[in-house]
Amino acid sequence: MDKDEKKFEAEGAEQKENARNEAWEQPREEEREIDTKETVQDEESEEENSVEKSPLDKALDEIKELKEQLLYKAAEFDNFRRRTIKEKAELILNGSEKAVQAVLPVVDDMERALENGDKTDDPQVLREGMELIYQKFMKSLESLGVRKIETADTDFDVDYHEAIAMVPGMGDDKKGKVLDCVLTGYTLNDKVIRHAKVAVGQ
Repeated sequence: MDKDEKKFEAEGAEQKENARNEAWEQPREEEREIDTKETVQDEESEEENSVEKSPLDKALDEIKELKEQLLYKAAEFDNFRRRTIKEKAELILNGSEKAVQAVLPVVDDMERALENGDKTDDPQVLREGMELIYQKFMKSLESLGVRKIETADTDFDVDYHEAIAMVPGMGDDKKGKVLDCVLTGYTLNDKVIRHAKVAVGQ
């Protein structure tokens, strides 16, 4: 091999080596460019976040938050209202059931009295039977919280009595007193459900 050929081969090898080096360096340069771009983007993002919101933006954010809270409270109140209505309906049904259960034994006694009424001609026996049924019925009402309003020898009280007659010419000891009860009054759990209709001394 002559001198020129050796020189040519050396130059070719050098060119190949340079090409390999350039190919290896090119991705490194691209990576550095990408890293630089990401750094710039991060800095821009930090600058945007560091910019303080305007009063208008703050007010709009606050309005949005208050609106969400209002919607939540409205939904919560609606659920509470529905639950209250349901519970009230259940209380009414349970109360009615309890009342019916309390008076059913009295109904049974009345039915037996009617069935056996023709078997006796003694009015005293019938009266005693009616008194027993009445007492049982009153106990049933008492179990439900029902009480009679007392009127015998009591002072007239507008909270419990309704005067339907005033009796004049009474002595001082009878003035303002209940003289007679025409219709019995009742309370339910200390609440007046019917005033006693009475005659009052004047």
